[in-house]
Amino acid sequence: MTHAPARSAAQSPDSPADRLDRLDPGSHSSMFSVESRRSLALRPGREAEQPKLKEKMTKPRTTTRARARDLGISFSGAPGEFNSITDVPGVLVGYQTLISGDGELIEGTGPVRTGVTAILPRGRTGVGQSVAAGTYSFNGNGEMTGTAWIEESGTFNTPILITNTHSVGACHEGSIAWMIANKPEAARAWMLPVVAETWDSYLNDINGLHVRPDHAVAAIDSAGSGPLDEGPVGGGTGMTCYGYTGGSGTSSRSVRVGGEEFTVGVFIQANFGERRELVVAGVPVGERLLEDNPIEDPDWFATAGSGSAIIIVATDAPLLPSQCKALARRVPLGLGRTGTTGSHFSGDLVLAFSIANQGALNSRMTDTCSPTARGIETLNSVAWGLIDRFYEATVQATEEAVINTLVAGRTTFGRDSHRMPGFPVNRLPELLGDRLETRTAVPAT
Repeated sequence: MTHAPARSAAQSPDSPADRLDRLDPGSHSSMFSVESRRSLALRPGREAEQPKLKEKMTKPRTTTRARARDLGISFSGAPGEFNSITDVPGVLVGYQTLISGDGELIEGTGPVRTGVTAILPRGRTGVGQSVAAGTYSFNGNGEMTGTAWIEESGTFNTPILITNTHSVGACHEGSIAWMIANKPEAARAWMLPVVAETWDSYLNDINGLHVRPDHAVAAIDSAGSGPLDEGPVGGGTGMTCYGYTGGSGTSSRSVRVGGEEFTVGVFIQANFGERRELVVAGVPVGERLLEDNPIEDPDWFATAGSGSAIIIVATDAPLLPSQCKALARRVPLGLGRTGTTGSHFSGDLVLAFSIANQGALNSRMTDTCSPTARGIETLNSVAWGLIDRFYEATVQATEEAVINTLVAGRTTFGRDSHRMPGFPVNRLPELLGDRLETRTAVPAT
């Protein structure tokens, strides 16, 4: 598959007619043609085909776009094999990317720039097995369903879905439909799906309600391990970050405690930040990048920096629910390293979970009437006195996940021909100077 040639800074912006060329064919077009177009062809009331349940699928990245470290941007800490949330054993991630239409917004028709991201803490076969979890709201102008039960019990047992603000209901329904079809035993009891959102109205026909339950089902079914595509893909397709193309990003850190090695992985759907705030590798670059910032044009009604961020933290370290919540509270420190001060109009919500202690946190109605049910469960946990290493890993991976999101983005167009520039990676030597490590040539954005 050929890629569109890089566009120099001197060239004029893409026209709407160049829309498909300006996308990375590997990370977007192929998934849309194979998965999303099939799902988009379904009408409400028609069920998507249900693939057989699989324990694990390895899905290699479909793009060769450089990541932040490839470009010489330095970060603290040692990443895992893929520098991804999928470095945590058993964690799978799947995308459904919905892209169609050009030009003028016609509600219900498009243009469509949206999708669904699915994160499965214990893979497909582990859905229904509770994980220890904690949540934190940095700024509450957003939605994440299922958090009342997480606050009460410190657990959840469903897939995590991330989409746009007005598609939470469709994904909630899709998650339940998948559970009924694939996990009927778990579906006999109550189901409280975790679905989170960010607002993609600058590029997407958000009121057209294009995400359907079958897209959520397909995202779960497509989930795999290994390296992940980043930028405008899945639920992050129509998102913006610091006035550039935003979307999906990930990173991980290895942590050694008590003679054992664990992993902390972070996934973000990034749709936040005002351009002037941006900091990369400790260097405040935003004030030097104020040009070419269409989302802050006066003809767009939204406040600069509005939008939201959803951050998922995963680990295989044995953490108690209260320790998961403590990790979640550290995520804003990583966001702050990239410059944001937190906008009133940005819903920044965090969910952290641990896959350890499998089976010890399940809530079973049948236990109340079974004379042989275990009455006492035992949990292992990291000593509180050693938890700081996991805090550090969370902050480091959060910062890098944001920057990975930015460098993965390319110039995109959406509703009403709104244009969102990609982050100018070709300017990194100028912006970072000797902070930029010597690597391969920096590609033009």
